[in-house]
Amino acid sequence: MPSDAVQEPFKFPAESPDRDELPYRLRQQSLLGEFGRIAMQTRDYRQILQRATELCADGLQTRFAKVLEYVPEEDHLRVRAGVGWDFDTIDSVSLTADLGSPAGYAYQTGATVISNHLEVETRFRTPQLLKDHGVRRAINVLIEKGGEGKTFFGVLEVDSADPGQFDEADADFLAGFAGLLGVAIERQQADAKLQEALEHQALLTREMSHRVKNSLTSVVGLLRVQARTALSPDVRNALEDASLRVDTIAQVHDHLWRSSHVGFVELVDFMNELCKKLQGTTDGHTLHCHADPMLLSADHAIPLGLLINELVTNAVKYAYPEGGGVIEVSAREIDQHLHVEVSDHGVGLPDGFDIDQPQTSLGFKVIVGMVRQLQGHLTFTSGNPKGAHFLLDLPILPQVKE
Repeated sequence: MPSDAVQEPFKFPAESPDRDELPYRLRQQSLLGEFGRIAMQTRDYRQILQRATELCADGLQTRFAKVLEYVPEEDHLRVRAGVGWDFDTIDSVSLTADLGSPAGYAYQTGATVISNHLEVETRFRTPQLLKDHGVRRAINVLIEKGGEGKTFFGVLEVDSADPGQFDEADADFLAGFAGLLGVAIERQQADAKLQEALEHQALLTREMSHRVKNSLTSVVGLLRVQARTALSPDVRNALEDASLRVDTIAQVHDHLWRSSHVGFVELVDFMNELCKKLQGTTDGHTLHCHADPMLLSADHAIPLGLLINELVTNAVKYAYPEGGGVIEVSAREIDQHLHVEVSDHGVGLPDGFDIDQPQTSLGFKVIVGMVRQLQGHLTFTSGNPKGAHFLLDLPILPQVKE
């Protein structure tokens, strides 16, 4: 027990012990070790507090133990966990935190308080809670939180309604529990602060995505207005293509701020919505879309959306010169790769088509750039009447949704 512990001034005769001292102390050491493992493995600090009271009561062979948290707004010590008390005691009963009570003295001074004869105690008032339960002796130790600087959580108290003596070794046992409690409480509070920071960061990220989406939607609107007023068909088509590309990026950000997983989009929802929007630009064509359920990061979703947009747009323009037809889009996870296929049953690609040639259209240049960005591989086959078939092999390692 610390040298500043407060011992009662009375010199009562020692109780005749009815316990074997060595097994009693070994049991205490075993319980302390057990609690050390619990405190390090459990993240729910209320569960840790409750288990501490149970083990302390076991180690000191008493019915009663409790953890008291200091509440600054009330200047009281509130019961946060306990064993042996009435069921409505936890979180409801408070004790005074002044020097006139055993727990208050321990909290205010940091000294361990041992009182083995509360019925004749002259140093402190006996709290009503203890009187109601016939408590005759008590021991209180301060719970000091870990970390930088000295901060105090409250008091760990063990009480007994039986005659006997709490001694210095019992105080050391209880102080060991209080030390472990302090570390566990500090860790829990640090975790709570970290979680709060992460939630705030997630909120900022969603807000940013929402604002980016709104800004890009405004750009899409301007491009479409310019396309409608353009006199040149080539300019009009270029503006319409540009609006589709920007709209695809805006759609990713729309999914980002709505997603429950920060920084990720649900691939099924994203692909279905992308295909739905592309369907609206494909007069006379039918667009079939399928995607495996998975989460995809924004860094991958944006170029993937642009790839699909360009390949579908190309099929709409060139695959069926005589009228509409079917265009199929799929995205599947195979061996930790994402396989994206876009195919049609039209006239196929021109003879000698080379996607890497300088004269290739802007759309295919975008495709090549996006594939390179994703460190993927693009293959294609073509034939009439089998049409064109593009396969994108992307080593994305998608986050599969459970």
